[in-house]
Amino acid sequence: MNGVTMQDVAERAGVHVGTASRALDPDRQYMVSAKTRERVRQAADDLGYQVNALARGLRKGFTGILGVVVPDIGNPFLAPLLRGLEQVLGARGFMTLVAETHEDPRNLRQICEHLIARRVDGVIVSAAHQSDGPFLSTVAKTMPVVLAVRKVDEPGHYTVTHDDMLGAMLATEHLIDLGHGTVAQLRGPDDVSSFSMRTEGFGKVVKQRRCRDVSSDETAVEPTIQEGRRLAERLLKRGHNRPTAIFAQNDLMAIGALEALAEAGLRCPEDMSIVGYNDAPLTRHLAPPLTSVRLPSSELGQRAGALMLAQLAGTAKEPTIELFPPELVVRASTSRATL
Repeated sequence: MNGVTMQDVAERAGVHVGTASRALDPDRQYMVSAKTRERVRQAADDLGYQVNALARGLRKGFTGILGVVVPDIGNPFLAPLLRGLEQVLGARGFMTLVAETHEDPRNLRQICEHLIARRVDGVIVSAAHQSDGPFLSTVAKTMPVVLAVRKVDEPGHYTVTHDDMLGAMLATEHLIDLGHGTVAQLRGPDDVSSFSMRTEGFGKVVKQRRCRDVSSDETAVEPTIQEGRRLAERLLKRGHNRPTAIFAQNDLMAIGALEALAEAGLRCPEDMSIVGYNDAPLTRHLAPPLTSVRLPSSELGQRAGALMLAQLAGTAKEPTIELFPPELVVRASTSRATL
């Protein structure tokens, strides 16, 4: 602090100290006219007044800090999600602490326990596994919780996610419409809702269209480039029994599949078409540019932030699961099947 007080600001602006306090408080500034607010803000700027956010938060029972738990901070899909959260929460003066679980439920529990001990105001979780519902219900008794991207088996959680079954159906229908009759998917962890829904959507279309599914029963330990490459290599070793098109359940695994094809001397899409999922920012710059399912991640982050603010303000309605629709973005990694 530079020693300038609220009283100093009030005297400079020619208003009562209470008026100055309200003018500089985002939650109470509506109580002051726009003209007075501007005069007080100008006085604060002239004097170099710095708001003591911690003290203000303690008076209201808040710390101004929120936890955000993600599976892998290196996944480029998360950047727009986090940006969407910041646009909503940062505008209200909240700071976020981001921690990653590396897909280990034990890490999720440990992180949440640390956040509770540090008395954060709430936690937004995008790293939940389907069986984490009971634990997160316990956390929700201590502080507000919002699930973003992934849902859990247990009802009663504020959840914002994508329609992953529909997204997988769009991707699979695209491959089959291109004439691919033998297809496979690279599956992410089955205990994560987004991946299990994509598995279900893929299987539903394959059954409806009576295509040949040569997918491996094995799933990725984590949805990474390395795991995508490993699973794709297994498919390629089948020779004539291999698919002509692959649906990878996220973009990172699709990149791994592209690497496996190149290593085997095969071309995409001439020898095999590949579709990813998430439409991460760099997918359009791959060689070839990747066909992918685009998710409105920034909008989802904004909605998750709004749900958190509503819980903190006591205005949230009953918990529901909100679904955001996906969109297929066709690029050069898919083409018609060669006969």
